[in-house]
Amino acid sequence: MNQPPGSPATALVNAAGWTPTRIRALGSVTDVPTAAAIFGIGRSAAYELVRLGSFPVPILRLGSRYRVPVAAILAALRMPVDTGDEEIRRTT
Repeated sequence: MNQPPGSPATALVNAAGWTPTRIRALGSVTDVPTAAAIFGIGRSAAYELVRLGSFPVPILRLGSRYRVPVAAILAALRMPVDTGDEEIRRTT
């Protein structure tokens, strides 16, 4: 079923679209709920997977907080990790 471009259902899909650029913009690490949203996993299920050691990518535990490396998310989704900007920064 096709939705008209301005319909609420289309807006929701577009708002939830995770592109490599949008994921990279998160920085070097993100939190578990954000990583879960990228993988299409609910928050409760994500924390259960973390507890079981079965989250789709390695999780960093920093004190009482969990962090997820953005590069690992990109790699797991077979998205380019590097944008090529690093080479430009090294030469300037």
